[in-house]
Amino acid sequence: MGGATGKRRGSLSEINVTPLVDVMLVLLIIFMITAPMMTRGIDIDLPRVQSGSDATENRIMLAIDAERRVFLNQSPVNLHLLQERLEPLVRDGDVFVFLRADATVPYGYVMEVVDQVKRAGVVKVGLVTQPLPEVP
Repeated sequence: MGGATGKRRGSLSEINVTPLVDVMLVLLIIFMITAPMMTRGIDIDLPRVQSGSDATENRIMLAIDAERRVFLNQSPVNLHLLQERLEPLVRDGDVFVFLRADATVPYGYVMEVVDQVKRAGVVKVGLVTQPLPEVP
């Protein structure tokens, strides 16, 4: 009874990944468009380096713009009051301070800010930079 037309069809055991790739590409494009909007803040021309790092601890953002104004979490603060403003934040536990300084700010001024941060009891200070463009 199984004649010439009675071929048995097996189950399809391969997964079609094309729809998954399509969805992942759409998500990647959405992420690439929205990510720059989420990091908008104080305009600073960061210096470029080849290595960089990131941390996921309790973060405090500190910025120095081209006019040497200091910002603590996007709020302006006097350099001489920076230690006083940081001390309550440091008491909360393990704190990581990210320092974004404009490339035109003198090294000595950046070190004055770092000194105030260290006096407040911060142990971990990271300098934020931009990666160098890829060389073909």
